[in-house]
Amino acid sequence: MNDSLTAETIRFPGHDGDEIEAYLARPQGETRRGGVVVIHHMPGYDRGSKEMVRRFAELGYDAICPNLFYREAPGAAPDDAAAAGRAAGGVPDARLIGDVAAAAAQLRALPTSNGKTGVIGHCSGGRQSVLAACHLDLDAAVDCYGAFVTGTPPEGFPLKVSNIVDQLPGLRAPLLGLFGADDSFPGPEQVAELEQILTAHGKDFEFHSYAGAGHAFFSTDRPSYNVAAANDGWERIAAFFDKHLGA
Repeated sequence: MNDSLTAETIRFPGHDGDEIEAYLARPQGETRRGGVVVIHHMPGYDRGSKEMVRRFAELGYDAICPNLFYREAPGAAPDDAAAAGRAAGGVPDARLIGDVAAAAAQLRALPTSNGKTGVIGHCSGGRQSVLAACHLDLDAAVDCYGAFVTGTPPEGFPLKVSNIVDQLPGLRAPLLGLFGADDSFPGPEQVAELEQILTAHGKDFEFHSYAGAGHAFFSTDRPSYNVAAANDGWERIAAFFDKHLGA
């Protein structure tokens, strides 16, 4: 644990060379370390997402969160940017992969990088974390209750999103999945389907489901926050990244 850190907003070229905004936090010191790309949830590039970036810096990683809605609403408040992102149907998968690739490259270009980079996402970001790990050379991925990795969005769902079952055979990184047993998206049956697919393809993964926890149990500022599940989840995330990123 390193309580001394720096944090700043930066801009860099994302997918297709578009300039995007990101929040970068780094521990002080020149120790070689892994990096973590944090994919924000559907509510956007908000305070909670930035707090998570700083927490990974405290754990000893260089960490970055790209603002996935920057193109739709540059400079807008998180709520307004998230609304613009939803109105556009969400972040296209190809753009997401490109932005995460660029964010990972930013981390690996830092003089403190040990060359290893992981990705983590919550809610929509959980699905996007798995998606990125199916297409990019990452060293670890964490899916926190990501909806529609498997399963089908309900009729009238506002986002242009589909499952990524056809892409799961290409998963390139060890995967940690953390889920609420009382969640509906993903529900236990969708988590079970994901487990079956990954097992059938010989993938390296570990899943944990928490009884009494619903969606967004990591979100400290929402009624869904579940202290026991979140605390255990953070311990598992720390151990998982320590194993695969070498903090």
